[in-house]
Amino acid sequence: MNEKITEEQKEILYSCGTEIPGTSELLNEKRSGVYITADKGLPVFRSDHKFESGTGWPSFYDANLENITLKEDLSQGMVRTEILSKEGEHLGHVFNDGPQPTGLRYCINGLALKFIPD
Repeated sequence: MNEKITEEQKEILYSCGTEIPGTSELLNEKRSGVYITADKGLPVFRSDHKFESGTGWPSFYDANLENITLKEDLSQGMVRTEILSKEGEHLGHVFNDGPQPTGLRYCINGLALKFIPD
């Protein structure tokens, strides 16, 4: 595990934690670039797929499907789809209420990501 991540990031990435909505510095990130996973550094989202969902978490309508896996999550008494990096990092959940062209909303913990500007 990368020693450069915080305890809060470890909780999110490896214990399926969730950050408080509205607290991520990445919510207001508007530059062009790529979002990578905070520990393993896998590119998972592009800035041109980011949108304002109003949820308080960074949201994207498309993902780098080579670097993520989806898994059924029943942990909160409902059926959700968890997003994991291919290395097992918990990133967030995906929902079917996003914008076109995909109709998906990848709702991501900002602390699970790092932003690399172009």
